Amino acid sequence: MNPLVTIVIPFYNCSYVNQAIESALHQTYSNIEIIVVDDGSTSHQELVAPYMHRVHYLGKANGGTATALNHGIRYASGDYIAWLSSDDLFTPDKIKKQVQFMIKHKALISHTNFHYIDDLGRITHANVVPNNMFNDLQVFYRTFLTSNPVNGCTVMIRRDVFRQIGLFNESLRYTHDLDFWQRVVLSGIRFPFLNESLTMYRWHDGMGTLRYTDAVHMEYNQVQGRAKAAIQKLIRRKKGAR
Repeated sequence: MNPLVTIVIPFYNCSYVNQAIESALHQTYSNIEIIVVDDGSTSHQELVAPYMHRVHYLGKANGGTATALNHGIRYASGDYIAWLSSDDLFTPDKIKKQVQFMIKHKALISHTNFHYIDDLGRITHANVVPNNMFNDLQVFYRTFLTSNPVNGCTVMIRRDVFRQIGLFNESLRYTHDLDFWQRVVLSGIRFPFLNESLTMYRWHDGMGTLRYTDAVHMEYNQVQGRAKAAIQKLIRRKKGAR
C-alpha cells in the first residue's frame, strides 16, 4: 500500500518555484516523482537548475496552467496525481497523510484544508476552511453555486478519474480547476474532505488572481452559468435521497 504519487508543478516566470520544489522533495512519503512543467518561461529557470537531477523537467510553449497540468499528467507514472503551484508549498506530511486518507476511504479524489501565507512564507490565515464545513455534502455542493470551494493544490486525484471525465479544459485560462471539480461531482464521484491544512497557499502581488481580476470574473461567470442548473439538480436529488 505504497502507491507512486506524481507531483506536477506548473511553472511560468515564478520566483518562488525553488521553494515549491523543495517542499515536494522534503515529503515524508518516499514513493514520489516530481514533474516540473515549464510553460514557456522567460525568467527564473535558473532556480530550477539545481534540482534537475531530482525532478523531471518538461518544457513547452506558453499555453496556460491547464495546458501545463495536462502535459505533466500525460507524462506522469503515478497512480495518484497531486498539483502544486510554483508559488505554493506542501507541508512535509501532505502526500503521506492524503494517500492514507484516500486508501482508507476508497476515494478517487480528495481535497484538504490549507493555510494562507504571504510573500515571505508567513502564515496569515490558518485553516482557511471553517471546521467541519464540508462534513455535510449538501453544504459542499451548495458552495459550488456561489464560489469555488476547492483549492487546487490541496487536491489528490487517482489516474482513473482522468480516464473517466477527461483532463483539464485547456480553453479556460483561470477557471479550469472549477470546471474540473464541477465535472467530478456531476459525474457522481465522491469528493471527500480531509480537514488538515497540508498546503500553504501564497498571496503575493504577482499572482494571476490579483493581476487578471476582471478576466477571472468573466470566465468564472461563464463556467458557473453552464453548470448552475446541473448543480442545483444534483442538490435536489441528494436532498431527496436522504
